[in-house]
Amino acid sequence: MSTDGNGGGDGHGREGEQSRAGPDAARCLSDLIETFRAQLRDDPDVASAVAAIRALLGFLKQDRGETIQGLRNSLRDAIDTLSRVDSSVAVSSGGELFLRFISLTSLEYSDYSKCKEIMIERGEIFLAKVSLSRNKIAKLCHPFIRDGARILTHAYSRVVLRVLEAAVECKKRFSVYVTESQPDGAGQVFINLVFILVNRCYPGFPQRFTNFWQKMAKALRKLNIPVTVILDAAVGYIMEKVDLVLVGAEGVVESGGIINKIGTNQIAVCAKAQNKPFYVVAESFKFVRLFPLNQQDVPDRFKYKADTLKTGQNLTEEHPWIDYTSPSLITLLFTDLGVLTPSAVSDELIKLYL
Repeated sequence: MSTDGNGGGDGHGREGEQSRAGPDAARCLSDLIETFRAQLRDDPDVASAVAAIRALLGFLKQDRGETIQGLRNSLRDAIDTLSRVDSSVAVSSGGELFLRFISLTSLEYSDYSKCKEIMIERGEIFLAKVSLSRNKIAKLCHPFIRDGARILTHAYSRVVLRVLEAAVECKKRFSVYVTESQPDGAGQVFINLVFILVNRCYPGFPQRFTNFWQKMAKALRKLNIPVTVILDAAVGYIMEKVDLVLVGAEGVVESGGIINKIGTNQIAVCAKAQNKPFYVVAESFKFVRLFPLNQQDVPDRFKYKADTLKTGQNLTEEHPWIDYTSPSLITLLFTDLGVLTPSAVSDELIKLYL
């Protein structure tokens, strides 16, 4: 009978570990969820994937397993647990890349405690690396925003916001069209955050406009930074006025296409039809091993909110929250790995996962 890591002995060992852990394992996963939610609650600027990686690192430090295989299994369970709490592509891909990065050392040391120590060190390195991603992307992307540019963006993206912040810091003047981004109105949230950005760069900005996104465009015009909220249905109408489209992404797939907030695909189609550059800004921890060819190929666990999936209701009656944009519609992707064409994404993704 096989007793190696790939045989029946591993499955028996894992079952034994789980039965011994019992309530302790359930308690650890419960603490993991609370840590993850606390990260998002206490730091609104943090990406959900980064919050998940922080929570996983804390989980790793507290794990009381006795074998490397058991530790890996516990981390996989933890990633699955977080993916059920937050169904975004980034949480799933970020967790997988975290596990991959820290596991590279597992074959180098036979001593468990030493191996776990190295894994924690590598986890800290990975977290520090992903935390710097936005600044790297902003440095690469903001030169593509020329003075006087008119930019169309969709939904709320922290990376897009950081790019615009870098452009403002370089004293560039530009205007921004933001879609309402229904059904959750994320575009309105984006406007409020643009206010915060401008107030950092221009301390004298009137405080009375802080909570009134409706007045934001008028207030920003005084600073020569016009911001206009447009209907999602007005994208085709406004496209002829813009110089470029700049969006974030929830996930970047193997083909170089992206998964992002519903409505992104139709914006890309309009941009392509009118020969407008369509730029994507995304951190490398959002690179995911998926190869969808159409909207139906995207797994339901990414299309719908975690709470919706838990109800078990008929998903055909639910509106998806994300859509797939094919690589043929994308001009360039700006990542912390560099500026990539869609065709170059597969090579970078192979480097990340192999």
